[in-house]
Amino acid sequence: MKYYIIAGEPSGDLHGSNLMKGIKKADAEAQFRFCGGDMMAAVGGRENLLKHYRDMSFFGFLQVALNIRTIVGQMKACCDDIVAFNPDVVILIDYPGFNLKIAKFAHERGIPVHYYIAPKVWAWKERRVKSLRKWVDRLYTIFPFETPYFRSKGIEPHFCGNPLVDAITERCAAAPVEELFRAENGLDERPVIALLAGSRVSEIKANLRFMARLAERLPSHQFVVAGVGWIAHEQYEVFTKDMPVKIVCDKTYELLQISEAAVVTSGTATLETALIGVPEVVVYGIPWLYEKVKPYLLTIPYVSLVNINMGREVVREMVVYNPSVDEAEQELRSIMKGGAKREKMLKEFDELRTIIGGAGASDRFAEDIVRTIQK
Repeated sequence: MKYYIIAGEPSGDLHGSNLMKGIKKADAEAQFRFCGGDMMAAVGGRENLLKHYRDMSFFGFLQVALNIRTIVGQMKACCDDIVAFNPDVVILIDYPGFNLKIAKFAHERGIPVHYYIAPKVWAWKERRVKSLRKWVDRLYTIFPFETPYFRSKGIEPHFCGNPLVDAITERCAAAPVEELFRAENGLDERPVIALLAGSRVSEIKANLRFMARLAERLPSHQFVVAGVGWIAHEQYEVFTKDMPVKIVCDKTYELLQISEAAVVTSGTATLETALIGVPEVVVYGIPWLYEKVKPYLLTIPYVSLVNINMGREVVREMVVYNPSVDEAEQELRSIMKGGAKREKMLKEFDELRTIIGGAGASDRFAEDIVRTIQK
């Protein structure tokens, strides 16, 4: 059968590639066409990649407004490509601003639409629920708490676990030993504090300078930025110049494995850090106006996926206009070795792993997709 898959971000590329591997196990004749990245291309063939997510990543009102003609052109190219490929199913991975429009296009042409990794409508832009209900034939969720939420909205979701578990297990098992990793990346023998400032330029601008300032407070540790290769190195260096900070690109899981603690932006990175077992502080600098309207935009009390899944504050969230370096330092010290909060946080991470579910989710999702469209 023929599968058209669309991912618009690095995390979507990762999960898309693992889903494609699972589909190939369940359907030996599977043919792919996709928008995604290098990992999906490695599974489905680079000749089948229509658009790379590097060319599709526009976030925030201003970026979208400035690039509206490009976005419209990309959407038309994608729609034309879907028609030409004539797939048995369109699989959309998160990225709702783009993908919900594709869902409408495909559904209106009688192509089954499966949404893999549901948009986080329970946190913001809940109006998108109407589009999911109208244009999506099968919705796949990756967090247990999403099941009652979507049922309350008239959508029957399908939960098979969380594909992050598979990605983490696979990547960490292949990681080099700590001594070799330190040598390859120019790290000394001091304990490591990982800085996960985000995978978008806007996030790096909002968070990295503040995070780097913590390195000056703790010279006993080396602070290392977990960078992504598709963002120019200079975008990191402009915020870390004159700071005692290292930058390691495209090795986030490997870096976390050898880290004593981490300072993380909100988003998927908070969950990844917890599942690997690294105590963390969540820091996100937001505009002054957003801080004022945040209570009216967010429908949940937390922003980190750790706290959302646990239903309580397990990791400290500092999501404010002007985060305090003193306060962040205090929180960081409390989760470092010997800190008052470290052991309790690690025990709660064990509980989180049980809630999220074990390995094999990618294959289970893939089997369900193949079985459903074969009916």
